[in-house]
Amino acid sequence: MLPSSGGAWPERFASNDAPVSQEAVTRALAAYDPARLTLCSIGSHSALEVAYGARAQALHNLVVTAKGREQTYLRHFARREQPVGRGCVDAVLELQAFSDILDEEVQQRLLRQNVIFVPNRSFEVYLHQKYEYEEIERRMLVPFFGNRALLKAEERADKGLDQYALMRAAGIRHPRRYTSPDEIDALVMVKAPHARVSFERAFFLASSPGECRAAADHLMDEGTLSATGLASARIEEYALGPSVNFNFFYSPLLGELELSGTDTRRQTNLEGFRNVPPAALDAVRGITMRLEEAGHIATTVVESMLEPAFDMGERFVRAAREAQPPGVIGPFALQCIVAAGPPKELVCYDVSLRIPGSPGTRFTPYSAYRWGRDVSVGERIAMEVVMARDTKRLQDVLT
Repeated sequence: MLPSSGGAWPERFASNDAPVSQEAVTRALAAYDPARLTLCSIGSHSALEVAYGARAQALHNLVVTAKGREQTYLRHFARREQPVGRGCVDAVLELQAFSDILDEEVQQRLLRQNVIFVPNRSFEVYLHQKYEYEEIERRMLVPFFGNRALLKAEERADKGLDQYALMRAAGIRHPRRYTSPDEIDALVMVKAPHARVSFERAFFLASSPGECRAAADHLMDEGTLSATGLASARIEEYALGPSVNFNFFYSPLLGELELSGTDTRRQTNLEGFRNVPPAALDAVRGITMRLEEAGHIATTVVESMLEPAFDMGERFVRAAREAQPPGVIGPFALQCIVAAGPPKELVCYDVSLRIPGSPGTRFTPYSAYRWGRDVSVGERIAMEVVMARDTKRLQDVLT
């Protein structure tokens, strides 16, 4: 049970040599002032969404930025009350680098500010360049909204707890895997680590072993792909159909799965290729395809696809709970291709186990169908925190 006011703060909350346990989260919450809970995220990806959601539910918020990336939060979207209330960011903590958030001095400062941390993709990407996931889990002393032990499952290592293992356990159809270029007998997508940008991947299409080797040679010649990266590449069936991200929210408090919204990605320079007229295709034939995130577009699906989507989401929640208790808490996304039928089939090619990157999901109608108004993912997180606080169940949504 939380105290009615903040308790005395311990000089040291936990040792960086010990894993953060649920008991440690309990100790942190015992020292928190429940009236001043602060949602916090890394200043990238979806930080504005978290800040907006916190403000909408009368919670405080804090954005942690890296030097040179603070102006979006410090100036353009800073909260100002005069002459009229505007902006959403309450406070900014600027660090030299994102990875400095794991320094114990920073952790203690966040604890003193009653922080509940909301991880996003940028948090994983930037910290994983320097630290292993186990070290990130251990050194982040502040309570997470969600299951911190599931973050690593977003990887595609094909060993231990990863997204493919979870999809197999959930019986979710994902693209067929080819173990060698020699097996290629249809159009495939080859996914390999980028040679120069550690958190990006190099993608290319091929429909035969010869095409695969030629494309790989071209990418290695231009420095996009390395021999080491190629050796660890994943070769997958290229499912044909429109892509839809099903952005779900699982509430441990309600014991229910919600569909927050649906969207699709805009990626460089794939969008440009799609707009090239047929007469000019030869001019771009030698340009390497890039699938870097540029943005998202709100999209909807036919209602007949909602039941199979919910069924898929519920099976994933059960599989995650069995694999890594307490399983999924809050937002996650199953990124799918709607493959042609009959009947149409959902093929899941990627899993996101944290807040989605698209703030536009609330501009699809699904949250309003549930709540009577549009509710963004950031606000839905804040709603869950407020419900947990008011019912003395914060430990059910924090790890």
